[in-house]
Amino acid sequence: MQSPIISTKLQQIAEQAVKEPEKVFTDLMHLVDVEFLKEAYRKTRKEAAPGLDGITGQQYGEKLEAKLEALYERMRKGQYRAPAVKRIWLDKENGKKRPIGIPEFEDKVVQQAVSMLLTAVYEQDFSNASYGYRPGRSPQQAIQKLWEECNRINISWIIDVDVSGFFDRTSGCLLKNASA
Repeated sequence: MQSPIISTKLQQIAEQAVKEPEKVFTDLMHLVDVEFLKEAYRKTRKEAAPGLDGITGQQYGEKLEAKLEALYERMRKGQYRAPAVKRIWLDKENGKKRPIGIPEFEDKVVQQAVSMLLTAVYEQDFSNASYGYRPGRSPQQAIQKLWEECNRINISWIIDVDVSGFFDRTSGCLLKNASA
């Protein structure tokens, strides 16, 4: 369960975003304090692979208060810099490889804190039909909703189209047609 203090801060941001949609949020980092970073730590997956520094989520949790206070001070002074990301390549079913990046755990905590702020600002702007990377939503729920809608309007065929890399293969064609 989220801290009541953090919950209140995020709720206030969300309410302001709804009431004043034209408002531009230029600085939210003043809302991030050690308590906020503690909540971000709590929400960050501890069992995920470590980054280049080799520190796991469990190890980072040792002397957590001191680490978060030091992180907060670096962030407050503008001295925090995201460290390099560990790159690994995963095998795909088609024999190709897919790159993924693994940040250091402390950077995952910072990313979680920023995500909490941005979610409070933007979540209400998303369509209810949007499921990707949203809190409380999953790919399984998206598939269930698609299934229900297909049944409701009697759709019996779905064609899967993957446009990944589309412009890589057609850009020359598009350029030739554009200059004609």
